[in-house]
Amino acid sequence: AGYVVKDLVGMMEFPKEGVFSKVLVKSEVSNHTLMCLAKGSDISEHTSTREAAVTVLKGKGIFVLNGEKIKMEPGVFIFMPKDAPHSLSADEDLAILLSLSGK
Repeated sequence: AGYVVKDLVGMMEFPKEGVFSKVLVKSEVSNHTLMCLAKGSDISEHTSTREAAVTVLKGKGIFVLNGEKIKMEPGVFIFMPKDAPHSLSADEDLAILLSLSGK
């Protein structure tokens, strides 16, 4: 085997407030997580020691990367180098796929 298939739409759960996260795959070199943020919730500015990519699956919000505002809507892909300060806020129920890579 070694492969994984997931129904991301079917797995989406939006909490009344805050963030629901579900790890999809975790390996030695990567980590892929489905994150669902309730409308009006946010994740304050932080950094990661690994490269990261965010793919917006559902909803709208604002992603701030290195102080620059990026409009989040389905289909938007954001790649971040490690140690890049970032935060996000959900204007609607927002679902993203977060992929971390590197050691």
